[in-house]
Amino acid sequence: MTHISKRPVIGITMGDPAGIGPEILINALVDPEITSICRPVVIGDMAVLKQAARFPATSPEIFPIDHPKDFSDRPNRINLIQKSNLDPGVTGLGAPTPVTGKAMENYILTGVDLAVQNQIAALVTAPITKTGLKAAGSRFHGHTELIAHETGTGEFAMMLAGENLKVVLVTIHMSLARVPGTLTPEAIVRIIRLTHTALVTRFGLENPRLAVAGLNPHAGEDAMFGREEETIITPAVETAKARGIAVDGPLPPDTVFYNAANGKFDAVVCMYHDQGLIPFKMIHFKDGVNTTLGLPIIRTSVDHGTAYDIAWKGKADATSMKEAIRMAVLQANNKLENTHGQ
Repeated sequence: MTHISKRPVIGITMGDPAGIGPEILINALVDPEITSICRPVVIGDMAVLKQAARFPATSPEIFPIDHPKDFSDRPNRINLIQKSNLDPGVTGLGAPTPVTGKAMENYILTGVDLAVQNQIAALVTAPITKTGLKAAGSRFHGHTELIAHETGTGEFAMMLAGENLKVVLVTIHMSLARVPGTLTPEAIVRIIRLTHTALVTRFGLENPRLAVAGLNPHAGEDAMFGREEETIITPAVETAKARGIAVDGPLPPDTVFYNAANGKFDAVVCMYHDQGLIPFKMIHFKDGVNTTLGLPIIRTSVDHGTAYDIAWKGKADATSMKEAIRMAVLQANNKLENTHGQ
């Protein structure tokens, strides 16, 4: 891990006020280890955060600021840029509304603006729901599409990252029946390239080793179980190799994740959603982090949803939020080091 010479300012959006976002955010920020590596600035709602502040053993002070430069570095103080004035009763809804949906979208937009202007070094996002955004009239399905649009990013990818395994997806939210017809050599090369670049510039790996999973059982086994490996995936891997990227594949999906988790590869490029997320969540169910590759800003997120069923009951686990903050700090410092080294 890159040596941390100073504590970067990390913006953290509150997520859905009715979900577990406010709780895990507070629980993460009362941890001295987290505040020792960064200067966290929350983008959210004062009344809601005060409700969440009752869960830790020692209630933190919620301190309003107008801008990250106003950060107040005092123990047990959480700095907040307020972007909504919600009725605290929303914490008992157990579901999003048009009002909470608009609030969560505003938190994200504010965070993106601050990151683009270099007022924060990275953006960490607490969970939201597609339903909430839709109720608010947003045309975006989630964080990734919204942030990509706001930053003018055409090429991006979702990485799920943990200490032992990192996976990146070529296709994401679509039926399995659509996946084979959607895959192209160009799309796979793009994901390989984005993954390689991120591992070098954001994760500090000089010579990352990538694996590409096959689509079919046994990676097609000489086209006996499908020809996608032969006609689509292999040409993509060969193109990436010709561009100087250390990549192997297509490899049998039933063994590639074991090998990656045991150190043979730094990341696995996966053909579809569950191919990557099932092994990832078997290993990193609590401490996994979602990070978006290809953006001009650093964005990490928890790897779970709003969990309305346990929200506001003091049961939410903040492990993924802490890891998302740690990963944002890691990427921010590696980005700074790379910039200074140029």
